[in-house]
Amino acid sequence: MSFDWIVKIMSENWLMFIRGAGITLYISIIGTILGFIIGLLVGVIRTIPIPERGVKKVILKIINFILSVYIEIFRGTPMIVQAMVIYYGAALAFDIDMNRLSAALFIVSINTGAYMSEIVRGGIVSIDKGQFEAAHAIGMNHIQTMVNVILPQVIRNILPATGNEFVINIKDTSVLNVISVTELYFQTKSVAGNNFRYFESFFITCIIYFIMTFTVTRILRSIERKIDGPDNYVMYANQMQVDRPENMMNRTTNDI
Repeated sequence: MSFDWIVKIMSENWLMFIRGAGITLYISIIGTILGFIIGLLVGVIRTIPIPERGVKKVILKIINFILSVYIEIFRGTPMIVQAMVIYYGAALAFDIDMNRLSAALFIVSINTGAYMSEIVRGGIVSIDKGQFEAAHAIGMNHIQTMVNVILPQVIRNILPATGNEFVINIKDTSVLNVISVTELYFQTKSVAGNNFRYFESFFITCIIYFIMTFTVTRILRSIERKIDGPDNYVMYANQMQVDRPENMMNRTTNDI
C-alpha cells in the first residue's frame, strides 16, 4: 500500500466520497426511523390479546398471520436479494419505474421494520404483567396501556438494540449498489475503476465507514446516559423538609 496513492486518491475524489457517505447516512437515518415506526406498530399489534371467540378473534388471527409472514420473509432473506426482487420485480410485474433512492428507502425501512417488530415485541413481553393488570384495573384499554404505561419503558429498554440496527443499516446500504444507488460503496467502485487502485480506494472507504459507525455509537451512548440520569440521583419523599436546615431546627425546637 502506498500512502502517497491514498493521499492522491482522496485529494482527487474527495467529493465523490463525501457524496457517497452523505447518501449512505441519509438512507440509514430515514430507513431506521421509518423501520422503527413500522416495528413499533407491528410489535404493538402482535401483542393485542386475542379474545376466545367472535369476529375480533378471526380478524386478529388473520392480521397476526400476515404480519408473521412479513417478518419471516424479511428476516429470512438477505437485503441484497430483497433489493433485486423489489426494484426489478416492481418494474416487471407492475410496470412501476421506481426511483432508485425511493426504492432504497423502502427496502431498508421494511427490512428494519421486520427486525424492530421482534425487538419491540420482546420489550413489551419483558414488562411485568402486573403493570398491564393495574392499567386495565383503572379502565385503560390496550392502546391506552401501551401509550401511557408500557411503550415509554419499552423504548428506553430497546434503545441499544435500535442503535445497533442503525449501525447495521449504515454498513448494509452497501448492498444497494446492485440497483445502482450511488451510496459510498458504489462511489468507491467508480473511483477504483478509474485509477485501478482498488486496495487504496477501499481502504479510504473502510476508514469512512468506521468514522460514521463509531460516531453514531458514541452519540447513542451519550443519549442513553442522559435518559438514565445522574448516577448519584436520590429521590426523597419530601425534599423541602428533609434538605433545609431551618426545617430541621424548627422540628428540634418544637420537640424541646
